[in-house]
Amino acid sequence: MVVFDLWLTTALLAFIFQIATILILEFRNPSKTVAWLFILFCVPLIGFVLYYFVAQDYKKRKKLRTRGTRLFQEMKGRLWKQSVIIESVEEMQNPDFLHQERLFGLLSHLSESPITGCNSTRVLKDGEETFRAMLEAMEKAKDHIHIEFYIFRSDMIGTKFQEVMIRKAREGVKVRLICDGLGSYKLKRPFIDKLKEAGVEFHFFLPPLIALIDRRVNYRNHRKILIVDGTVGFMGGINIGDDYLGLYEKMGFWRDTHVKIEGDAVYFLQNTFLGDWRLASGQRINDPDLFPEHHCKKNEQVQILTSGPDQHWDAIQEMCFGAIAVAKQRVWLSTPYFIPDSSVYEALKTAAVSGVEVKIIIPYKSDSRFVHLASLSYVEELLQAGVRFYQYTKGFVHSKMMIVDDLLATVGSANMDMRSFFYNFEMTAILFDQGPIRRLMDDFEQDLLDSRPMELGEFSRRPRLQKGAEIMARMLSPLL
Repeated sequence: MVVFDLWLTTALLAFIFQIATILILEFRNPSKTVAWLFILFCVPLIGFVLYYFVAQDYKKRKKLRTRGTRLFQEMKGRLWKQSVIIESVEEMQNPDFLHQERLFGLLSHLSESPITGCNSTRVLKDGEETFRAMLEAMEKAKDHIHIEFYIFRSDMIGTKFQEVMIRKAREGVKVRLICDGLGSYKLKRPFIDKLKEAGVEFHFFLPPLIALIDRRVNYRNHRKILIVDGTVGFMGGINIGDDYLGLYEKMGFWRDTHVKIEGDAVYFLQNTFLGDWRLASGQRINDPDLFPEHHCKKNEQVQILTSGPDQHWDAIQEMCFGAIAVAKQRVWLSTPYFIPDSSVYEALKTAAVSGVEVKIIIPYKSDSRFVHLASLSYVEELLQAGVRFYQYTKGFVHSKMMIVDDLLATVGSANMDMRSFFYNFEMTAILFDQGPIRRLMDDFEQDLLDSRPMELGEFSRRPRLQKGAEIMARMLSPLL
């Protein structure tokens, strides 16, 4: 009996220690704390082991931030000198911005990338259009090609990219490729070896085993970037794979959004790539030829926002909250995963209650049942507040865009979820000119025609079992 009491006391003390550790380390994030405590109560020892290996390590986070800031400071003088930087709200061409001093101040201080004024953009609405434009740009490369994707598949379209990379590398073009270690874990070794044999420099960003040992599993690089000769850049939501062409029968048609950029903003795409290259390869590249001077084709104003463990701010989340908060007419969102943090959730709810037209498109058929349930858990409350939800029925909507009034529009890799806001390396372009904003509005309106509205009365009558599953998924959603 004494031995049993001793074991029971020891187990209780160990359990209290585990709870205290999570409370102390995660006190800044209550929702994440609740999720980890729930796991701990379900599987006490296993839950704590998972927390140790999967939860963010703030010492590592600080190191990443230091590295990113140092590299940026080395480049800053050159980038500012060669770019047209918008330094005051009076310089904004969009007349709707003239009375948005607070939002302009927020955007100007959030990121190491300022609003630039010498750009030309082209919105790309699906994989076919995007891949064609990317491959055409790569074929014209004379100096370098920089590629960075969360997912890169060794399928039909992946092989086309491989062929162009190999051919350009053999022509003397410098080709560098980064793939996320988790997102691209299925990339076949012979595929990679063939690239390396041709002279393509390749690195995984935090391979899963290394990330697990080093306690950095949560640091996933979710960016999708292509830069050609430092003058043409692509970024958005599209990875390299046949599924983005709608060739996977399970998902069907794949709706997505990417953007082609020429001009000053490409400098900041390049700077982000070089920072990620250093983290993935350990190589510091500070070559002025990677930032060639260019001539203005148009004067569109664009800002490239990045967020991740290498940044001081959760810039994309702060931008979303700030932009939604100033909306007067409309907030239109398209996202495959809708798991907002409390501030963005309240901003959307307040906007709708205040009479702003808030429309959100989410998938009808998702590639993740668990995430889809978590997304649905937010719908009923927001429908009651006046938010209008639509489920995309033509196929799978993977597009990540936001339109606020005629003020701005965003296209990027970040979903409207907590993983994108706080854990992943992400990138979003903010477009301020009426041309691209109108194009994105037209695309959104077409997506509405390909969607079905979610009605509060019908949705509130969904089965209790589903509601329970949604609650469970929502509770764990901060860890997704």
